Amino acid sequence: MALHVRKHKRFLHNPIRLNPPQFLALLFLFLIFVGTCLLKLPIAHEKTLSWVDAFFIATSAATVTGLATVDPGSTFTLFGEIVILFLIQVGGLGVMSFASLVVIMMGRKISIKQRVLMQEALNQPSIGGVIRLVRNLFVFSISIQIIAIFFLSLRLVPDFGVSKGIYYSIFHVISAYNNAGFSLWSDGLTGYVGDPMVNIVISFLFITGGIGFTVLVDIWVSRSWKKLSLHTRVMLLSTLIINIVAILFFYLFEFNNPKTIGMLSGAEQFWASYFQGVTPRTAGFNSIDMTAINPDTSLLMILLMFVGAGSTSTGGGIKLTTFVVIIFTVAAFLKGKENTVVMKRTIRNAVVYRALAITTISILFIFAALFIITYVQKDVSFMVIVFEVVSAFGTVGLSMGLTPDLTVIGKIVICVVMVFGKLGPLTLAFSLAKQTKDNIRYPDGEVFTG
Repeated sequence: MALHVRKHKRFLHNPIRLNPPQFLALLFLFLIFVGTCLLKLPIAHEKTLSWVDAFFIATSAATVTGLATVDPGSTFTLFGEIVILFLIQVGGLGVMSFASLVVIMMGRKISIKQRVLMQEALNQPSIGGVIRLVRNLFVFSISIQIIAIFFLSLRLVPDFGVSKGIYYSIFHVISAYNNAGFSLWSDGLTGYVGDPMVNIVISFLFITGGIGFTVLVDIWVSRSWKKLSLHTRVMLLSTLIINIVAILFFYLFEFNNPKTIGMLSGAEQFWASYFQGVTPRTAGFNSIDMTAINPDTSLLMILLMFVGAGSTSTGGGIKLTTFVVIIFTVAAFLKGKENTVVMKRTIRNAVVYRALAITTISILFIFAALFIITYVQKDVSFMVIVFEVVSAFGTVGLSMGLTPDLTVIGKIVICVVMVFGKLGPLTLAFSLAKQTKDNIRYPDGEVFTG
């Protein structure tokens, strides 16, 4: 009896302790759970909504993906749409960042433990400056969204009236800035395929949100190319290059496709190519029929969705900087160099290992999801399945029409992939694995590769 009491006291004094990745993952899952329950309320939807579909939409909104098993515009009431917007905003800013903002606004101090969690959530190298980063993130995000709502309203108010036009502007601005890709129109932005105002405002928002908060803050503080950090310069330059290449290749692959841009005017072809070239890495909005794109275009988009957005951004994927590090590491190996050098700066081996780990874990996870969905969706083209899975992993939201036809198992697998893509491979890996430090140095061994 005494032994039992001692064990019971020991358990009370030593509760289960969660490391930062585990806590963030549980906090995020709790957000999805709350969103699912709210969306399932009778006041949230006008049409019949199953628990699986409610869970899917809540997951898609919280992970800022945009995939939908039902049409959001015709399925949900105003209350349901506001719930979706709340999930998008919290998921885009980050659960821990949003919670920290509430604490700051209440005038309370942020503890060291909370700062560590914020550091993990924002992918920062240290806890120094995380409070300032969160404040800047909040102020910048709200400011840019208010400005964008004003400009988008100039275009939508004449079409839908004052109240509906402003509301539609608010919804699509929040969705675009957080790279969610949710739209109240069943055909996305196809009705505005050649509209300069809509294309510029929406693309500016998701490109800005996809660059990453640390980059935006660095630009605001430094205001000089030479003073910018290496990460910021790599992100800006690589974003410019990959967007230009994507736009050109999209036009090259689709200019003679009558089902997409082949029948459009020259100006509309330009805007469609521009929009669909920059949207796959982050946003998930579509201004053309995605079910009609050519196989080479879908393959291009799969690559872009896998690469994803910037680190600490609202987007998913392995992240653009990870892709850049891997490319430069491969180039260094082929040239016989020992170190990876980017813009005359040596990249630490720890960063290279991290990039390789992120990419490897992501590929293995995607393959596992592909095996399951290919098994349960036997009547679907493999290219369509790959497109759907990678879109979920990159939290992009583009779909070739598979989402509404997914089986229950398929919907659950896609939800898991969306959460995996949002939290990041290493966050989930660290939350599951027990990290240990080796104190032993083993003799070198030879393994033949290649």
